[in-house]
Amino acid sequence: MKPDDSKFSTVPVGRLGIIVHPSCAELGKKIDQYIVNWRRERDHNHKSNIVFKDYEKETFIIDSTCARFGTGEAKALISDSVRGVDLYILADVLNYSLEYTVCGHKNHMSPDDIYADVKRLIAAASGKPKSITVILPFLYESRQHKRSSRESLDCAFALQELANMGVDNVLTFDAHDPRVQNAIPLKGFDNIMPTYQFIKALLRSTDDLEIDSEHMMIISPDEGAMQRAMYFANVLGVNIGMFYKRRDYSVVVDGRNPIVAHEYLGDSVEGKDVLIIDDMISSGESMLDVARELKRRNARRVFCISTFGMFTNGLASFDKAFEEGTIYKVITTNSTYQTPELLERPWYVNCDISKYIALLIDSLNHEASISAILDPHDRIKKRLAEYAQYHTIQEE
Repeated sequence: MKPDDSKFSTVPVGRLGIIVHPSCAELGKKIDQYIVNWRRERDHNHKSNIVFKDYEKETFIIDSTCARFGTGEAKALISDSVRGVDLYILADVLNYSLEYTVCGHKNHMSPDDIYADVKRLIAAASGKPKSITVILPFLYESRQHKRSSRESLDCAFALQELANMGVDNVLTFDAHDPRVQNAIPLKGFDNIMPTYQFIKALLRSTDDLEIDSEHMMIISPDEGAMQRAMYFANVLGVNIGMFYKRRDYSVVVDGRNPIVAHEYLGDSVEGKDVLIIDDMISSGESMLDVARELKRRNARRVFCISTFGMFTNGLASFDKAFEEGTIYKVITTNSTYQTPELLERPWYVNCDISKYIALLIDSLNHEASISAILDPHDRIKKRLAEYAQYHTIQEE
């Protein structure tokens, strides 16, 4: 979608600045280019006013580094002034491709390392920005969101830590449990769902979909994914089914109870295209188990749709499932690191969210409402009508 320029007549909160951690380098460049182009093309009546100084720039990315000493210790350096800047810090805590050296040994950066870099960048800003927004597409430690026994509450503690350092807003996508925002009730926290972007990617990738209750179903792989699956089903006008995980609570493997079976609740999937909707693909075992169960029930094609595609056990199991006809397409966003091998797979569809994040940043910099951006119902309906007529959709 393009910005509604009527929302951008207000004075910006401050001079826009974006710090892009190396973990998000490619995504950050795309976001920056969208904003640069929009502001260059925007017919703004007050561009010549001094309060709009630096409203148009060649780039809004502020030079910064997180250098390492030989011991593995690090420091952040911001090369440009951030005084009075409306600052946005973008980082992908799941990007394991980054390396650093410790006493001559190569280490891959972990989520802890990247989160520590985010704190270093905030500390380097020294409280000078007008406001600070941290954008973590994957919310750091969000899978550890509640306490079941004597466990650490890592996500809540991290949010409180950011708030205590002066962060005003946290933006994240498809949080594992958005109720974790209760840890920082007086700070901004936006949990963004890329539903519209998923539907665009789906419609562009497949030209023979029949989107009605006779030919398509939405599947929730477990009870935790029901809310996002229900929204998908409602906007597409199709039915919903659900699996629930039957676990063996007498055994603990790798810190969790192993899944014994996936039990299905819902209408028949025979002959229908089915969309499995979840927040993340980690190893992919659960997603593929659900796909096999659906094929066993004679589903036509299985689409796996997930915000975060981590593929921690590699791609071989998905390659095999594709060759066997178990899965047809896998759609994940570019919010987290994607290997070159993944992007080359015939079964993989990349869902680009860079324009969405750029629109959010541009809107927040003007203190414009983002409620219409966060609710894509009307835009989805327009795209479905376009697809019904042309069996594809065009770029906006």
